[in-house]
Amino acid sequence: MTKRALLSVSDKTGIIEFAGGLAGLGWELVSTGGTASVLRDAGLAVLDVSDVTKHPEMMEGRVKTLHPAVHAGLLARRDRADDIAALRAAGYAPIDLVCVNLYPFRKAVAAQAPLAEALELIDVGGPTMLRAAAKNHAGVLVVVDVADYARVLEALRTGTAGESLRTELAAKVFTHTALYDAAIAAFLQRDSAPFPSALVVPLRHAQALRYGENPDQLAAFYAEPDSPAGSLPRLRQLQGKELSFNNLLDVDAATTALSAWHDTAASVAVIVKHTTPCGVAMSRTPLDAWRRALACDPVSAFGGVVAYNVPVDAATVAAMGEIFLEIVIAPAFEAAALELLAKKKNLRLIELPVALAGAGELDYKRVRGGFLVQQRMRMHFEEQDWRVVTTRAPTAAEMQDLRFAWRVAACVKSNAIVLASGERTIGIGAGQMSRVDASRLAVLKARDQNAEIRGAVLASDAFFPFRDGIDAAAEHGVSAVIQPGGSVRDEEVLAAANGHGMAMLFTGRRVFRH
Repeated sequence: MTKRALLSVSDKTGIIEFAGGLAGLGWELVSTGGTASVLRDAGLAVLDVSDVTKHPEMMEGRVKTLHPAVHAGLLARRDRADDIAALRAAGYAPIDLVCVNLYPFRKAVAAQAPLAEALELIDVGGPTMLRAAAKNHAGVLVVVDVADYARVLEALRTGTAGESLRTELAAKVFTHTALYDAAIAAFLQRDSAPFPSALVVPLRHAQALRYGENPDQLAAFYAEPDSPAGSLPRLRQLQGKELSFNNLLDVDAATTALSAWHDTAASVAVIVKHTTPCGVAMSRTPLDAWRRALACDPVSAFGGVVAYNVPVDAATVAAMGEIFLEIVIAPAFEAAALELLAKKKNLRLIELPVALAGAGELDYKRVRGGFLVQQRMRMHFEEQDWRVVTTRAPTAAEMQDLRFAWRVAACVKSNAIVLASGERTIGIGAGQMSRVDASRLAVLKARDQNAEIRGAVLASDAFFPFRDGIDAAAEHGVSAVIQPGGSVRDEEVLAAANGHGMAMLFTGRRVFRH
């Protein structure tokens, strides 16, 4: 008996070649609307689906494949005589292959299509045929991915379209329709965002990773289908070893930190180790930014990740060659820089432009048994709520450094204390259980590099619970402090700052990074 294939695709890429291959193998082609026209224009014989259903398409194509002639043909179990008899009694024939891809709903939403237009792009017949064929994949080949056209044709030619291939293609269908439905659900729940009653997070396998946090742990990277600009699915690796789980965590930390300077034309270098910055600096050139960032903590920078907000040139590459690095990230690399970097074959080079996280973008933290979900911290720092709370206001130079230090503090693991001078970090205290210990660590790091602390500014990601942190900072010569404020002991802290002649700003915003 002649095999029958039903083809109905929104994306017409490769469909003529696929249909032609099926016809060459003696298959009868059934199709709908635009797909049928494309195939006929290519000289292929096509039976309209309305000839199979004996019913015309309705409502401008809204109803065309939702008919027992189609779904009985898909769902009839080939090993059940009663199914085949019922099919024959109704005058229907089996459908042995379905090739469907769905209306471009996600693309329309990404282009901010109005509700009425988006609703018209919710495919009903397509997913129904796919699910029916996938359910009965023992008897029906189901193709949803253009990339599978050639291998399916080859399997049919060689008689190898067996259980393994059929099961794989069926699984791909249910994944595809799940992602499709997730996109529709997210769109319709947009007014109840960010936290609807149920949250579906569509993820696609992006790449296998070298290993997890430790070499004995397998790992993979799954990406959101519509990942925003500047996010990890958009990265382009130019050279170097495969990326590991830890590598991607560090890349994310470095590029997130760098996004704090999305609005500056100056060169910024961020050096990250274990997901927290160990040196950050601004300057006129990437070379000088690198040198100033490295000076903060060259010991911790060894084996680290460095990210730039500007293209990297050969002079910067030559300077970076003085220390072992795992990864270098930049929006672009000059040709001469790439030539030098090619000599370090294991060094991972990543091309990724800087981009600010979008408003309402969600951040997920995996915990055992579920996810914690929050709005992602935007590295955008409005100053309208900032207040000078001390008798002395910051000087212009101090204010410049306070702005810089506050952005760095938002990138550092809490408890976070940042010492800065001349728009570069001179000491960073990160991840301590006590804010006093974080302050001591920042001072220690500055002293290790013989940095001048006197006249530097200090940023704290959360309020000072006691005056001891301010007293310690003043003792070492810190002249100005920026912090959220909000402690029950703010008056005590302010009295300490005024007593030492320090300037202090309250931002009214905490930038804690747990």
